[in-house]
Amino acid sequence: MKKILIIGDGSVGEHFIERAIETYSSENIYYIVQTRMTKFKDASPLRFKFFEFDPTSYYKLANVLKMDFIQIFIVVNNRIDVKNILINVRTMKKQVRVVVLDQWGLDIDDRNVLLLDANEQLASRLIDYLPNVPVIAQNVGLAEGEIMEVLVPFGSSFVYRHVGVIEQHNWRIVGVYRERKLIMPSRHTMIQPNDLLLLIGQPAVLKSVYRAIKRELGQFPAPFGINLYLIIDMDIDSSANIIKLLRKAFLVHKRFKHTLIIKVLNPGSIDLLQTIKSFRKDTVIIDIDYFDIEREQLILRDLVQYQVGLVIVSRALFAQQSMREILFDGNVPVFKIAVRSFSKIKETVVVLSDSKDLENVSTTVFDISAQMGYNLEMFSYTNEQQESRAQIIEHYNNLSSIFSKSIKIIELDENPIRVLNQKDNFLHCLPFSEKILANPLATIFATDTERLYHRLDDYHQVFIPVKI
Repeated sequence: MKKILIIGDGSVGEHFIERAIETYSSENIYYIVQTRMTKFKDASPLRFKFFEFDPTSYYKLANVLKMDFIQIFIVVNNRIDVKNILINVRTMKKQVRVVVLDQWGLDIDDRNVLLLDANEQLASRLIDYLPNVPVIAQNVGLAEGEIMEVLVPFGSSFVYRHVGVIEQHNWRIVGVYRERKLIMPSRHTMIQPNDLLLLIGQPAVLKSVYRAIKRELGQFPAPFGINLYLIIDMDIDSSANIIKLLRKAFLVHKRFKHTLIIKVLNPGSIDLLQTIKSFRKDTVIIDIDYFDIEREQLILRDLVQYQVGLVIVSRALFAQQSMREILFDGNVPVFKIAVRSFSKIKETVVVLSDSKDLENVSTTVFDISAQMGYNLEMFSYTNEQQESRAQIIEHYNNLSSIFSKSIKIIELDENPIRVLNQKDNFLHCLPFSEKILANPLATIFATDTERLYHRLDDYHQVFIPVKI
């Protein structure tokens, strides 16, 4: 839950609190500070916590500020009170974003304070009603949500990514506002914390982009979905291999703590089915396909129905090109379970290739490493293009600082695949691009490390979609 603090008094403050109550968001919890308590109808006690005290008192406000807020609103009628409250906030919270209703033309030198000029806001709303005057932003276009501005939070998956490597299908980043200046973005523009992005695109697509931008570390398998989905095909894997697959899948399930759906295709062994059914509990759903529905239709339907965020498959099943194509169309991360020990993994490994897809999947890589408790290593082949290689390394180093998750950059003069094959164990993370769909026999002379993923088939691998 994201905590938001509202310090308000007067009629505007009360109206703002009422609007917050009317605007439902299951992800927000509001802490309301008022000098005189006002009762609000329909304020859920689960989402709204009310306090009655003078917020200009540092001693009293400090007790509330001990919590971690992502944003603070100050909607107060007295100018001196506003300044004193802001001083109290900054004493404990140096970087949190503060939105202040400014009725007096305040001069505050703080890049993380947004002053909303009350007179300017009213004037801009009134000017919409003047004839023959163009409307700016608010009612441009179809007014269906095809124009959106999004604030990039400090821990966002978009922070320190270059605009050119963000896949923008049916949407575009058309403007970046930084320190109250408009930047017309190029491919090389790097997005920074607290940037305000101006987006244009299909309304439904922009909603997904908004969720992706607001995503923070520790949320995987979000934004792809919620639950885990293990596919067992009894025609592909032996009973012994399926038991091993189940044990390792439950280790993954233990780390991510979401519901695990076990999908059984081509059921055969009665004894094995009984074993699988014995795993059923509150967080484990057993779904057996007795009707022999077409595999592609069945899996793609389940991904939507079960809100799947991570698919788990065996090495043998992922080796089937038809299965890889189905999973690619599903646009969900895939955890391929291999023969190596799962409990002995200590590192997550990424290998630089000749594409920039690694930048698109970077936050997911950090998220998986953090939740699994692994160190992160990046192997860089010095023969790769220097400019793109340096850009991706810079991006990962920046994310390392943001998430306080160290990364080890390993420079190699030889193909990293050969070096990695000599390691005892690791988790290999790589983009799930169309390169993965190629027949391994067709890549025999390839030098692209992504196309050669199958050379590391003995190791556990996570394939991460490059599209939002």
